[in-house]
Amino acid sequence: MNTLDQRVRDTFVDLADTLVDDYDVIEFVEGLATRVVDLLEIGASGLVLADHHGSLNLVAASSERTRALQLLQVHNAEGPCIDCYRSGSVVSCDDLSTADERWPRFARAARSAGFASVHALPMRLRDTVIGTLNMFGRRSEHLDSGKLELGQALADVATIGILHERTLRQHETVAEQLQAALNSRILIEQAKGILAERHRVSVADAFTALRAHARHHQRKLHDVAGNVVDGSLDVPAEPRPASGAVPPARRHGDSSRR
Repeated sequence: MNTLDQRVRDTFVDLADTLVDDYDVIEFVEGLATRVVDLLEIGASGLVLADHHGSLNLVAASSERTRALQLLQVHNAEGPCIDCYRSGSVVSCDDLSTADERWPRFARAARSAGFASVHALPMRLRDTVIGTLNMFGRRSEHLDSGKLELGQALADVATIGILHERTLRQHETVAEQLQAALNSRILIEQAKGILAERHRVSVADAFTALRAHARHHQRKLHDVAGNVVDGSLDVPAEPRPASGAVPPARRHGDSSRR
């Protein structure tokens, strides 16, 4: 195994080790940006990711100049990372001196920063593009297929890691919401039982009283139930007439109707 193969292997092992509980996404992508520069022997690299609105945001850069160039692309909606994200395909420019018409602001700024070539690789899983991995060269050069394939493999690893983290976070949110709903239901059932026992009414009547109190006072049912359970609130509850029963005031022969 030659030195490059060893470095590539070590990089993927290290990246895989970061895909564990509590890993930091920003630390993950910052480390990746540095690795890309080392493995592909380029001038600089960086990553931009799309938020839930589809807007690109800078998340990592191997140098401050690269950071500024990526921010320029995002703010002006112009540059290789923008084109790459929109198309979902690799965007390469071997000589930025020929790119003034294509990217007028970006091309001039990149050359001023000391870069002469640029390549943007999509961070994509199937039809979902979440961002781009951008590579900047200090001389005009064509990246051979081997380097592009390695760069794309690194972008793919980053994509899987980020989507894994997002999915895990979404699942945790759903689980938390479900647990909160279950906890609320338990609390309400406890409050219903307390009121039913206290006022000698049915559980259904107790629940009706709870809901009526919450609506009248514009409070959440969960909060009212919690106050009943902790003893800080008592909700009056009266039994409802049995089905089909006639209220006493309307019974035939009632003195109030004479």
